[in-house]
Amino acid sequence: MHPKALLDACAELVAQVLKFDHPADAIVSRYFREHRSLGPRERATLAETAYAVLRRKLLFEHFAGSGSGARERRLAILAFAGPRDFLRSALSEQEKAWLDQCDAVDPATLSERHRHNMPEWMVEPLKAQLGERFWALVEALNQPAPLDLRVNALTDKREEVRQELKLAGIAAQPTPYSPWGLRVDGKPALTRLDAFARGAIEVQDEGSQLLALLTDARRGQMVVDFCAGAGGKTLALGAAMRNTGRLYAFDVSAHRLDNLKPRLARSKLSNVHPAAIAHERDERIKRLAGKIDRVIVDAPCSGLGTLRRNPDLKWRQSPQAVGELTVKQAAILASASRLLKPGGRLVYATCSLLRAENEEIAQAFTAAHPAFRRLSVQELLEQAKVAGAAGLCSEGGADLRLWPHVHGTDGFYAAAWEKVQS
Repeated sequence: MHPKALLDACAELVAQVLKFDHPADAIVSRYFREHRSLGPRERATLAETAYAVLRRKLLFEHFAGSGSGARERRLAILAFAGPRDFLRSALSEQEKAWLDQCDAVDPATLSERHRHNMPEWMVEPLKAQLGERFWALVEALNQPAPLDLRVNALTDKREEVRQELKLAGIAAQPTPYSPWGLRVDGKPALTRLDAFARGAIEVQDEGSQLLALLTDARRGQMVVDFCAGAGGKTLALGAAMRNTGRLYAFDVSAHRLDNLKPRLARSKLSNVHPAAIAHERDERIKRLAGKIDRVIVDAPCSGLGTLRRNPDLKWRQSPQAVGELTVKQAAILASASRLLKPGGRLVYATCSLLRAENEEIAQAFTAAHPAFRRLSVQELLEQAKVAGAAGLCSEGGADLRLWPHVHGTDGFYAAAWEKVQS
């Protein structure tokens, strides 16, 4: 594609993404469906340009104010993800001079808001948690996320799959914590691989894999993935159970569960039972009360731990939305806890960075449910032979606390309990 045409396409996509009427990944996918002639490199440039605008929106809008022409074009120029010489060949002399002025700005002279590129309502609680480490988090969140795979432990061994990927020209390294994980260089076309077609690999962030390890689903157990979504953790749990027992995948969205079906077919699992529920107090839930060995609640949340992948979330979420989510999270956790039999394990997890959705929910549940004993996540991970378990947890080892700038994963939180009496 000619440089000017590609820049125009970038500007068009940026304009659509900045409406915030749909998730950015859905808008990008729709744009590609509508422009099927785009090649892989063009698609990569378009997507990364749009995501770069979302990551550094406040800074680029600040710079854009001194330029001329359409706002979305100025933003696309500042964020352009292709080679700089290619970009410059699409610019007027005035635009080149303006871009040079922007490039010459010393980052140290910028205001804090133009350095962190976050809404202020997010900044205060994160600074309170992290102190000076806040800026390391900012830097990490402004980078694209790596591509993590989970090897299907039911059918394959990690090292053998790694060698198979190597023969296909794909470099991958074992993830540092999950024994199932591989971290892949770049963004290869995985769906064309035999390893993908036969269910040997699934895309799953290492942090999400650790949640499945923490749940510790075993052979022959009754297990519930309470907010299963598209089923990434469901598949990991089913493989850990060695395709025995009974694993329920519940979700209020039948559409999300539909996305599980092809993945489930590839996985070779027959112990998984997906079921759409109306709400957390659905009749299906009542029938299983007191019968379940393991329950994981990966609760609906703000998703702010996934900002490397979904940078639009920081502009689409709000304090009011988070407040509504915390009410829902507490209700879902309380309902899910009723499923457990004595001795059963309950895991609550989110991909949020905020204490309001994490520690505060766990503390409130513990105070209100004396039949549940809080477990040390560090001890559970050590029992699961997870390397460096102490470094994955909050001080004292009570909770799982994964940070992009520390662990290279998405941001995750998890707490665990055991039911001690009926």
